Amino acid sequence: MTDRTVGIIGLGIMGGAIARNLVERGWAVVGFDTDPARNSELALAGVTIVDNVSAVTSRTTLIMTSLPSADAAQAVATEIAASGQAPRIVIELSTFTIADKARFKAILAPAGHIALDCPLSGTGAQAVVRDLVVYASGDKAAIAQCAGLFADFAKQSADLGDYGNGSRMKFVANHLVAIHNVASAEAMLLAERAGLDLNQVIEMIAPGAGGSRMFQMRAPMMARRDYEPATMRISTWKKDMAIIAEFASEVGCETPLFTMTQPVYTKAMAMGLGNQDTAAVFEVLKSSGT
Repeated sequence: MTDRTVGIIGLGIMGGAIARNLVERGWAVVGFDTDPARNSELALAGVTIVDNVSAVTSRTTLIMTSLPSADAAQAVATEIAASGQAPRIVIELSTFTIADKARFKAILAPAGHIALDCPLSGTGAQAVVRDLVVYASGDKAAIAQCAGLFADFAKQSADLGDYGNGSRMKFVANHLVAIHNVASAEAMLLAERAGLDLNQVIEMIAPGAGGSRMFQMRAPMMARRDYEPATMRISTWKKDMAIIAEFASEVGCETPLFTMTQPVYTKAMAMGLGNQDTAAVFEVLKSSGT
């Protein structure tokens, strides 16, 4: 790809981190978010901020969307489709249901735009250091065209074939994240009750057979009992878990371990921890004595 200009619609935790990394790697990034504060912050980082989705569409043939809801994604797709621009590649990075991803594509297709389903494996903190994996799916030529872009904000990407397979892979990954996060909290509580030094527990467990990426990332927050800034808010994660549960039901797969974690996250919401990092499930287990 010779044109190193990309549009990013949605400059939140994930989109903002990606935008910063692309600017650092020499990309001209055109961005838009409905939150003026985010726009101001990213402008200081070298992102060219425009007033709306249509303005992003007019300035680049390559657009990424990182949005908080399926309704927001469909509204953005509708605005791109109505822009009157020549065909664009529109890369949807968010975690939505397969049906919502299909609607996103269906809105764009009549105007000639190519939608790619490319959810990301990784948290906002991982996005900051380019520690993401892109689960790309859809048009093969378009994915190949985006390889250089992906390489400048992620450590790995793969063409997973048919549109929607990216989301299916993400659901499997998030299924494990949900379990590993609660398992990490349970292990840290066990260590605390046993009188162990929690920092030493992290030092010795994280690199061993019992460690996981979630333990490495979240156990230090649990030890400090400090869950801000959130790299994945519990409120957002609850939305993702509902999507995974629906997907598992659709394919007829029982997920007993995943199902057992759901009340933990639900109680975290009830405890007012929705805006905290998902590591705050430690507080749920600690309060219940389990």
